[in-house]
Amino acid sequence: MPTAQRFHSFRDWCVEHFGHPLHRVALDAGSQCPNRDGTKGFGGCSYCDVDGSGTGALRAGAQLDEQLRLGLERIARRKHAGRAIAYFQSYSNTYVARERLEEVLAVTAPYLGREVAAISVATRPDTLPDEALEVLARWNTRVPVWIELGLESADDRVLLALNRLHTLAEFEDATQRVRRAGLLCVAHAILGLPGDGREGALRTARALARAPVEGVKAHQLMVLERTRLAHEWRAGEVRTLELDEYVQWLADFVELLRPDQVLHRLHGDAPDGLIAPTWSRINPGVREALEAELERRGSRQGARCEV
Repeated sequence: MPTAQRFHSFRDWCVEHFGHPLHRVALDAGSQCPNRDGTKGFGGCSYCDVDGSGTGALRAGAQLDEQLRLGLERIARRKHAGRAIAYFQSYSNTYVARERLEEVLAVTAPYLGREVAAISVATRPDTLPDEALEVLARWNTRVPVWIELGLESADDRVLLALNRLHTLAEFEDATQRVRRAGLLCVAHAILGLPGDGREGALRTARALARAPVEGVKAHQLMVLERTRLAHEWRAGEVRTLELDEYVQWLADFVELLRPDQVLHRLHGDAPDGLIAPTWSRINPGVREALEAELERRGSRQGARCEV
């Protein structure tokens, strides 16, 4: 982390490792989830819509190779075009047969090392078999590959109430196996989950600091249409964080992370179907607000890290 900055940003990390910022191309490979298909449960996580927190592009008919090609074309048209991360986002992308995982990754092959500088694969800690890690480790010899693991909360009771149906112990085991495979791990956390509270956010930060996790994605709880959470929010059973409140919680969270952990995301973007919080619909300036809050405190990332 540059000494002049108060947190370790993804943009700065990319410049350090690749020479320029990277842009994500979000891809929908049509994967599934064990708490939707009945293996563990049905309905998915309470906050997750029918697109699996992804693009929904494959369900809309866009094939995977077309998604990647169009995404790379959009990046090339930017004023400061750089290279891309092929980001397999929707659902659990290692919850497939080995052959299917190879087929999905092969879509990136014509672009590797040129337009595509890295591959990022989102999944759950309980759908990451060793054979998937073997496949991904082999691709890691061509371009950097990192695994994005959803933890969301370090409280098993909260995870059960959300219908996530995995545990903190499964997350910790998965991160160890990702490290042994020689891959980078990026963990996801949601601040403001029902029943978690500010103390829960701190508990999650401490768990991430202890884990062999190189990157962290944090975002505010968002209520989307077509989710169980939407019904609970309308019934007054759930509230979301105001912007100023979220920045306070985020500053607490960042202070407890390790200084070396890279912040890949500081807040969630507003997808279609957003109900609350309404500030998610605009560019809320969270990066600048976090920097200002840490400066006001005379603090920085890792200032209260206990590891």
